[in-house]
Amino acid sequence: MGFIGDQVESIRSMQVRQVVTQIISLGMIVTSALIIWKGLMVATGSESPVVVVLSGSMEPGFKRGDILFLHMSKEPIRTGEIVVFNIDVSTQLLYFGREIPIVHRVIKVHERQESGEVDILTKGDNNFGDDRLLYAQGQLWLQKHHIMGRAVGYLPYVGWVTIVMTEKPIIKYLLIGALGLLVITSKE
Repeated sequence: MGFIGDQVESIRSMQVRQVVTQIISLGMIVTSALIIWKGLMVATGSESPVVVVLSGSMEPGFKRGDILFLHMSKEPIRTGEIVVFNIDVSTQLLYFGREIPIVHRVIKVHERQESGEVDILTKGDNNFGDDRLLYAQGQLWLQKHHIMGRAVGYLPYVGWVTIVMTEKPIIKYLLIGALGLLVITSKE
């Protein structure tokens, strides 16, 4: 009958109780992933504790597809640190309809004496100029609210899965469908 026919027959032969159990198991897996993500957010103090490098602007240090682990601490940001930031929504860079975090190095820190606020200027290691062209029109510095976190570690190439699934959505839907079918048809 073939693989798909066997799977359909398997689903038909299941009792309602088994199907409900499998759907609940799938829901628990998704819920567990969300709980882990929220736990990481609390532990790291970052709104996005893990990001994928999407461009070559930080080569040779970080390549496209590397996963960065972020942490946000109360210590002041220093020149030379690698930060991940979002820019104001009006000029937001979009990646397939979503805002994208930018991973760049801090090249200058300016402290305003009157308020004690810190302004930050960034640049990609592989870029010729600083990031002022990326910032909102008329904005010369990033403020603390733009910073999502500081890079504290990375895994090379692991983020390619995310890049491929974002750039080729059909692969994402096929993978999700196959995993869902596998969970629903598994006998245990």
